[in-house]
Amino acid sequence: MAKTYVAVDIGASSGRLMLAKLADNKLVMKEVHRFKNGFVHAKGHDRWNIDKLIEEILIGLVKIKKAGYQEVVLGIDTWAVDYVLVDKQGNKLQDPISYRDTRTQGSIERLTTDLSKEYIYQKTGIQFLDFNTLYQLFEEDKELLAKTAKIMMIPDYIGYALTGKAVTEVTNASTTQMLSLREGLFDDHLLEKVNVKQEQFPKLVEAGTVLGEIRPELAEKYDLPKTEVITVATHDTASAVIGAPGIGQRWAYLSSGTWSLIGTELNTPENGQEAFKQNYTNEWGAYGTYRFLKNIMGLWIIQNIKHELEDQYSFAELAALAEKEAPFQQLIDVNDERFQNPSNMIKEIQDYCQETQQKVPQTPGELAMAVYSNLSLYYANELAILDHILGYRIDSLNIVGGGSNVGLMNQLTATIGNVNVYAGPSEATAIGNIMVQMITKGDILNVYLARRIIAKSFAIKEFRPEPNKYPQILQRYQSFLEKNKK
Repeated sequence: MAKTYVAVDIGASSGRLMLAKLADNKLVMKEVHRFKNGFVHAKGHDRWNIDKLIEEILIGLVKIKKAGYQEVVLGIDTWAVDYVLVDKQGNKLQDPISYRDTRTQGSIERLTTDLSKEYIYQKTGIQFLDFNTLYQLFEEDKELLAKTAKIMMIPDYIGYALTGKAVTEVTNASTTQMLSLREGLFDDHLLEKVNVKQEQFPKLVEAGTVLGEIRPELAEKYDLPKTEVITVATHDTASAVIGAPGIGQRWAYLSSGTWSLIGTELNTPENGQEAFKQNYTNEWGAYGTYRFLKNIMGLWIIQNIKHELEDQYSFAELAALAEKEAPFQQLIDVNDERFQNPSNMIKEIQDYCQETQQKVPQTPGELAMAVYSNLSLYYANELAILDHILGYRIDSLNIVGGGSNVGLMNQLTATIGNVNVYAGPSEATAIGNIMVQMITKGDILNVYLARRIIAKSFAIKEFRPEPNKYPQILQRYQSFLEKNKK
């Protein structure tokens, strides 16, 4: 009898439990529980309600048992870099602070006054983002750190709360910018700079490690199905990359959600001078791989616009309105820090265009097209940079996540980047989560066969470049970025 698997997939704005099985060598999935997520300002900082997330997982498992499933396997993935401080009794010391909190503004400059960026990059291979765990811990309350027995990344803490077993899974740990690229351990010199020690992190484990069953008291209290928890690739991007179909000889991926992560899968890290200059990262992937990628602001911008328009338009409706507008009416550096957490995204975009003496988008369609067309430009530019660093040409781009549904953006990316685009599946993160569970339990042999199953199980749309369309637009955009950097 086929095993039943559950992916717990939690992003910055929502979470869900997805039920999955293999049937006729295809993956069959359905959503069984969805819930909202988001940080709130409390005790001086933007914080996550981690207890509520755990409660929602338990509610989802109750639904699964009521649907007739007595035994399941479960994996958890979430966003990266944020953490929970836990005392000697195993209790959290505070609700975790969000990476979008302002406490780390300027932290990179402060920490690197006597420790060069080049040194840190050679050690870790991780890009410089002011919300990396390294800078969060640098700004952390020193009294709290002194009381801290364990520092757990968000998905590791959730796994601990469910099972009582504490681990540090490497795909998420690597995003801290404290993991040594060569030694595979936390770097003592970097830990010392932020007043923490190796022993404050639970043991490092690879994706696919069996964590154990849910604690008996929880199972009894909620009347849960028998649930075995597997530590999957707990960073949602790592799971999304596993969930990509991998179409093409030299393929890249674009995990397109709240963040856009564009890059390729490598067997050895690339932390040379050009990668450092372009701020590319070598996050650890599952099964001995590295996710060589760049963080881009992503659909966070359109999510904010939708909300500020009082949610009167769906994402599909905004994309349809955008298609009625001409692209590239303004050039925008979508990765500018001003778009990370503004009080009003629409005003921020309009101010940016005004300051750069460009057409100011006014209508919902104009705003949406400004975002989608400039995201496409940014993706195409990063593909060119990726080609340059790697020394070979990427021949296809696998777009997964929610952005794979935006046909307008996919086509613009294919045309401007002169690359074949394969869009889908949109649920790649949950799929990758499930695939690691299935490989661990022996239902699938390896990740290569997992990707073949993914390609057969889900509709993948192809977008080919349109020749001679939008001539010189990428060069104009590259010049614009260079000018505005200066």
